[in-house]
Amino acid sequence: MGEDSRPPRDGLELLQQLELILERDILIDEIGFVHPSQFTSLNEDLGVSLPQSTNMIQFPDGIKDPDISEFGIIQYDKTAFWNYNHKLAISTKVLPQLYSGALHAYNDVTRNYKGSINLSLNLDAPDDTTAPANSFHLLENELLKHTRALLILSCDFSSAWNSRKLVLSRKYKLSLFMDELQLSTLVLSYSPKSEYAWSHRRWVIKKVAENFQKLQEIVEEESELVKKIGERSKMNYRAWNHRCWLTFYMTRVQVLDELNKSRKWAELHVADNCCFHYRRVHFSRLMLRLLEDISLKQDVEDSLDHKSEVAFVWVEELKWNEMLIKRYVGREALWVHRRFLSQCWIKHFATDQEALARGSEDHFHINTALDFFLSRELQLLLACLDVSADGFEDPQIQAQHAVSYILWMSKHIPMLEKCRLQERLREVGDLKVIFERTSLERSLLWESLLN
Repeated sequence: MGEDSRPPRDGLELLQQLELILERDILIDEIGFVHPSQFTSLNEDLGVSLPQSTNMIQFPDGIKDPDISEFGIIQYDKTAFWNYNHKLAISTKVLPQLYSGALHAYNDVTRNYKGSINLSLNLDAPDDTTAPANSFHLLENELLKHTRALLILSCDFSSAWNSRKLVLSRKYKLSLFMDELQLSTLVLSYSPKSEYAWSHRRWVIKKVAENFQKLQEIVEEESELVKKIGERSKMNYRAWNHRCWLTFYMTRVQVLDELNKSRKWAELHVADNCCFHYRRVHFSRLMLRLLEDISLKQDVEDSLDHKSEVAFVWVEELKWNEMLIKRYVGREALWVHRRFLSQCWIKHFATDQEALARGSEDHFHINTALDFFLSRELQLLLACLDVSADGFEDPQIQAQHAVSYILWMSKHIPMLEKCRLQERLREVGDLKVIFERTSLERSLLWESLLN
């Protein structure tokens, strides 16, 4: 690299200051990029007065460093960085110089690191390998240090993520993998939809699952992280997709526990389809494991008890979903979730009288389980068509969702039950008339589906 391509000295100095802050305050859990004018208000909120070129930084007790005075003060530009209570603010004014310095440092150390790897592969190991090993270790530490700063400045820099994977793939230390999760959490604090950060977390968790015994604890912590991010970042598909991916590493007990824990969150976010999709993934996992267990178990009685347990969970989910539909009028995510529950119910449980009798307090044996189920769905339809209008609800949208659901239901039940459903619908009224009354603008679509 030519001399003219080197970044300004200010950029390298700013990079050193940022890396020193990150190294000393290892508990930083939030990063923000703020306008220079906001730094004054941040310092005023602290109620402290520090020299222009210094600021206070928190670091673990007992750590001493030549760059830190006995009063715990690090020399860094107060107009560029703000660090207090494990929060870090970076001035937007210095971002170009800072990024230039970080990119230059990253390119330099990457070139040297890959050169050392190639050299070690091409040459026979010398008798005394202590010096090369120490040099290689220093290069790895430098690469991890510079990529951390670079990814904080540019979280979608895929080469930097891959460089960290390269180092970790050669070291395999649990502490390093945990540091990676912490770095990813730091990036997600300001960029909660960063696909690279989420993807890197999954890579780390896979490596931990393959080599260490800390997986179940990590899975629980990951679920909590997604829940917190979901509060700050609505409709965050990437975060919830990550939580869905975690189900591959959950036991059946953990899956049931996740369903219980996510229920309250879903009740408070009924418009967020991501959470209900997450619940559908859990139900799908339960069903797959149920079918696998039934195929493996020789004891018919044991298999039936297992299926009854899952059937009971399904019945409770249907009741809970119905309660939400009646409470929160016109929420499409609730109706989409009910379609999934109904389809699986019809396919896997409705014809199994004995399992349902064990798994539910309802008397499914009155006729058939499917007949009983359809009766309850028609009652739900009638309730939704009879919603009174007020200033906060939209009964017309609720009616649209209800009749759409019943029409969808008529396409997914056995022929015999379909005829019974048609007979019962005549008691409710002509579907075509109901469709035209609730959604006249979709009349052509309804006619084609009804015909």
